[in-house]
Amino acid sequence: MVEQIQISSNNVLAIEVIDGFTETDERICQKWFQEKLDQGHGQVHVLVKLDELKVGHSSVKAFMEDMLWVLRNYTHIGHLAIVAHSKVLRALVPIDNLFFQRASKGRHERYFDISQMDEAMTFVGADA
Repeated sequence: MVEQIQISSNNVLAIEVIDGFTETDERICQKWFQEKLDQGHGQVHVLVKLDELKVGHSSVKAFMEDMLWVLRNYTHIGHLAIVAHSKVLRALVPIDNLFFQRASKGRHERYFDISQMDEAMTFVGADA
C-alpha cells in the first residue's frame, strides 16, 4: 500500500510504502506524479519512505513496471530521497547516484535513515 506523506502544491511527491508494493500502488504513484506534471512542474522531486516495506508482500511485476516507468520518465524526476533502515539500500543508492550524475547535472539520489526524515524532506524541497 502507498500513501502520500505530505500533499502540497510544489513539485515534491512524498510517499510511503507500507507492507507491500502492488501493481495498483504503481498506478497510484504514476497518477500522483502526473498530477504534479499537470500542475506545470517540469521536474518532480520524489521522497520514498520504505521502512515498513515487506519485500515478500510486494509484486515483482509492479517493481519491473516501476523501473520501466522511471526509465521512460527520467527527465521529469529531480532529486530522489530514499528513506529506510536498510544496509542494502544504503549500498545501492551511491551506485544509482553515479548514473544520475552522469545522465543529468543537478539531479541526485540520496539515502536517509528513518531518523533523518526532516533532512530528507529538506533535500527534496518539502517543508518538514
